[in-house]
Amino acid sequence: MRKVPVELGKASYDIYIGDSIQKELAEFLECPSFSKNALLVTDTNVGPLYGEKARSLLEGADLCVHMASIPAGESSKSLEVADTLYTKAIEAGLDRKSPVIALGGGVVGDLAGFIAATYMRGVPFLQMPTSLLAQVDSSVGGKVAVNHRLGKNLIGAFYQPNGVFMDMTCLDTLPDRELYTGLGEIVKYGVIADAAFFSYLEEHAERILQKAPEEMVQLVARSCEIKADVVSQDEKEAGLRRILNFGHTIAHAIEKETGYKRYNHGEAVAIGMLGAADISCQLGLVQPETVERLRSLIIRLKLPTRAAGCRVEAMYQDIFHDKKTIGGKVHWVLMEGIGRVIVRSDVPEHIVRSAMEHCIEG
Repeated sequence: MRKVPVELGKASYDIYIGDSIQKELAEFLECPSFSKNALLVTDTNVGPLYGEKARSLLEGADLCVHMASIPAGESSKSLEVADTLYTKAIEAGLDRKSPVIALGGGVVGDLAGFIAATYMRGVPFLQMPTSLLAQVDSSVGGKVAVNHRLGKNLIGAFYQPNGVFMDMTCLDTLPDRELYTGLGEIVKYGVIADAAFFSYLEEHAERILQKAPEEMVQLVARSCEIKADVVSQDEKEAGLRRILNFGHTIAHAIEKETGYKRYNHGEAVAIGMLGAADISCQLGLVQPETVERLRSLIIRLKLPTRAAGCRVEAMYQDIFHDKKTIGGKVHWVLMEGIGRVIVRSDVPEHIVRSAMEHCIEG
């Protein structure tokens, strides 16, 4: 069992990472500040695999569990689906101390967290992420949201969980493509903060693709440590936390232009990172060899380097609807090397368009 603390004063919490989390979860739920009525949110992919196991664990901690399953996929991150969960919570009699528990990937975590943040102005929230992407990204840091038809994650809040419990055995059933999409975010952590971690990914790529237990625990723990350190210093993205968005400006445009269906989030981030690296190179911040080193690792980890079904003009307009754009200025997270990034809001339009051209097929 590895435990990663997220230091946020009164909002601090711990992330538990291991092959068995029953003991830690049971002890955690003995906290008297929780009501016994709980809402367990999962989806149609994860529910059949782990829903009853999670329910049993929670009922073993003396909770009365009401399970809600949403359709799997990004389209469930909507106000319409959120309304069905509010109704479920109200009909189940959840009160202000009733925990909402997310069992699933990033969509489930973002949506359940949004419900927890807004139901009765905020109720306890627990994360039980089952995908690699959710374990290293969305379950850590307290960003919860739903999408709007004009952009991703535009309706949401900063709302920290009370605890995060990662059962690594859930990765045993993770499809290969879902493994790869998680690796997209993991590569990001090496680029923005830890050159040694980036080298570790290069040296252990084959073992990682085989989901070797020792490597997987190390990947998840180190990724969580990096994100926890950044979030602890800048909870609400006033400055430093922006570095976590490396690759995401172009990624979100790709996701929007392909209807959130063609590419998983980590796949879009992989392409977006190469776009950001391209911009960095055009500005003279890094050498072409650094960009190629990033490209090589992305390819070795089975991630795409170009997006199909996108147009530069549409993508360029999309970035101005991104929540990272303030006062009409796009805050680009750019490379200064492996392990070092900088935020710039003065990138010329022609450089952005050129990088986008290199990011798309055709």
